[in-house]
Amino acid sequence: MALPASSGSLEQSGRPTDPKIMVVTFVILTFLISSVFWYLTSQTPFVAGNQNQLMLYAVGAMWGPALAAVATRLVLQRNLKGFGFGLGKPVWLAVGLLLPIAAGLFMFGTAWLSGIAPFNPDKTATIFSVTFIPAFLYAIVFNCFAAAGEEFGWRGFLVPELARCMGFTELALISGAIWTVWHFPMMFFGGYHGAGPIWYSLAVFIPSVMGAGLILAWLRLASGSVWVAVLFHGFWNYFIQQFYPALTATTDAGQTMLGEFGWFVAVFYVALALVFWYFRDRLPKLPSEGV
Repeated sequence: MALPASSGSLEQSGRPTDPKIMVVTFVILTFLISSVFWYLTSQTPFVAGNQNQLMLYAVGAMWGPALAAVATRLVLQRNLKGFGFGLGKPVWLAVGLLLPIAAGLFMFGTAWLSGIAPFNPDKTATIFSVTFIPAFLYAIVFNCFAAAGEEFGWRGFLVPELARCMGFTELALISGAIWTVWHFPMMFFGGYHGAGPIWYSLAVFIPSVMGAGLILAWLRLASGSVWVAVLFHGFWNYFIQQFYPALTATTDAGQTMLGEFGWFVAVFYVALALVFWYFRDRLPKLPSEGV
């Protein structure tokens, strides 16, 4: 018998549609919807005057998985169950919020202390002032909103559907691989890559996203709530892309090490993913295990 989502188990969607059909339909729709925004991005020059327009296209692409998941669920199952919209236990929400902050501090703190990318005190007076709070809250809300578009699809829909027909290792690798490939158009045609050659960005990005995919799949299944993944993703994007870089001096070695396209995050995510994978037996029983 299925337990409530807040206790850590998966919600059931209520209809016995083949999960493989659900997944294939979702993936096709996701790439079709997101491709509209990928194309618009590729046709827009990367200049300062187009920044807001490019941001709109990026958020549109990020909401492709959510729209595809909703369409798939409504068409094939006539409901919107199974996304994990319950908040679950507060401890899991805290993990989703605090883990990316701690990971970012560890990464950038290492660069600060080693001198690879020194701490830059110029913006500390602004960032740690009361007047910065509204901008900080807006940035957090915006990043979580954008991340929700992805997470409602990847962890809200895809992970639970894969769990209906396979074990954790397989679903983590497959969902992570789909998530990784989904980023490629933006990397090749949209400017979403590091400062160095594209091959280096790919070399560090692929293991990073695969590792993050396993971690987020574990947290989604353990908590029963997609909001844990939304918080993790949103806070990661803000602190790794904006907050910590603002406090860090730019150096060539730092650009190679830090951020989403740095070697440090690839090593960190793979190592942390192995820890989560080791504790896969702590997860609730998956639907596939009852077959």
